[in-house]
Amino acid sequence: MTVKIYVPRDAAALSLGAEKVAKAITQEIEARGLDAIVVRNGSRGMFWLEPLVEIELSGKRIGYGPVKARDVTGLFDAGLMDGGAHALCLGEVEDLPFLKGQTRLTFARCGITDPLSLDDYKAHGGFAGLRRAVSMQAADIVKEVTDSGLRGRGGAGFPTGIKWKTVLDAAGSRKYIVCNADEGDSGTFADRMIMEGDPFVLIEGMAISGLATGATKGFVYTRSEYPHAIATMTEAVEIARKAGILGGSVLGSGKVFDMEIRTGAGAYVCGEETALLNSLEGKRGIVRAKPPLPAHKGLFNCPTVINNVISLASVPVIMDKGAAFYRDFGMGRSRGTIPLQIAGNVKYGGLYETAFGLSLGDIVEKIGGGTASGRAVKAVQVGGPLGAYFPKALFDTPFDYEAFAARDGLIGHAGLVIFDDTADMLKQARFAMEFCAVESCGKCTPCRIGSTRGVETADRIAQGIEPEKNRELLADLCNTMKFGSLCALGGFTPYPVMSAMTHFPEDFAPTPLIEAAE
Repeated sequence: MTVKIYVPRDAAALSLGAEKVAKAITQEIEARGLDAIVVRNGSRGMFWLEPLVEIELSGKRIGYGPVKARDVTGLFDAGLMDGGAHALCLGEVEDLPFLKGQTRLTFARCGITDPLSLDDYKAHGGFAGLRRAVSMQAADIVKEVTDSGLRGRGGAGFPTGIKWKTVLDAAGSRKYIVCNADEGDSGTFADRMIMEGDPFVLIEGMAISGLATGATKGFVYTRSEYPHAIATMTEAVEIARKAGILGGSVLGSGKVFDMEIRTGAGAYVCGEETALLNSLEGKRGIVRAKPPLPAHKGLFNCPTVINNVISLASVPVIMDKGAAFYRDFGMGRSRGTIPLQIAGNVKYGGLYETAFGLSLGDIVEKIGGGTASGRAVKAVQVGGPLGAYFPKALFDTPFDYEAFAARDGLIGHAGLVIFDDTADMLKQARFAMEFCAVESCGKCTPCRIGSTRGVETADRIAQGIEPEKNRELLADLCNTMKFGSLCALGGFTPYPVMSAMTHFPEDFAPTPLIEAAE
């Protein structure tokens, strides 16, 4: 029986040498005349172990990692084909603590299957949700998603079912599904992992969304920095179309839905839904005033659903297992699972899918293992470059939309970037303002000018120039930006700035210029 050896084709694994490892394994198989093949899977999300090589034996996957090309000959000599002992052997991959503690619903296939194999996808439950959806009325699909409690995983946490119902009820001869895959937050990689590791789940989710709302065309809008994701998604769409999953008769139902992949130039502001729509239409990526909402007048002035990758990729399991199954996970109004993306100065960085409700401290210390440097954790920024910095005093905060909001924080795209006690929070606050100034579309004054003035004010504080007065000015700028900006770029920039000032005041009281000179 042919033995399968899995080597990830995920961008994170490729950046660590997975291509060289796959080539070396192929050469060893040929040189030794072995009955084995190399399968290029997605990543499991344990990046400290990448490239992670797995061998399938008696239905189990034995892992070795992190593997370098120079290790390959030694692995075969040690009996890789039989799961032999070696210094890099990790045992059964599913039993690794980081993976075993997860609840993988959205990422159930990621790292397990060949991303471009329809047979693999179907063998692991793929298209069960779509098969159910094609037999249902649109309103019943919307109700199922609404009852599941699914909220937008792109940051705002808006109920997905309500958005879908608005588009279903909107009048229009043409409706669209737009997948916001413009993943630009620092420390986030879940969207990329899905697109590279399980593209058919996103295709299935978009097709269900189209059936639910009456939309017949979908677009995945991603960024040029994701060449591997773009290539995989483009190929997956072609495969799905040829198999009758997309096109003029979805799964032979007579219902129409097709989609295509579009690439943006990587402007952060195009992650905002209306700027994204402008870019899709071939216009400059600037924010539109609302109302009208995209659900009423979106792409090409037609009713449009705009959902994040993880939102859409979570729909198939809901349609397959039912609303109650999904709703049983989580806490409060935060239902289901959330893919935590743990990054920064951390021992075990990667993707960890779990039900809402874990405390921030447990995520950082128990799952992440603390800092990679071995120093004390000083702060965790949750929600990307516009997320608040949480100190250890707030590590009891449960991972829940409302719990974070109550402490002036954001879950956002669920990225966590960890900092040790050497971090300068004044510099981090300055970076937030500088980031906003660079990425602003320029349409509204609070964002365009406020961020530039914010950088200047932070510099004056750092230089010891009237620090108390400038701290007050920085707080006033934040207030203006928060309530006066047209979109979340300017409106959320105050979160990292104010949280840094509030929780780390010692970093905003530098030595005055005259003392520094001495």
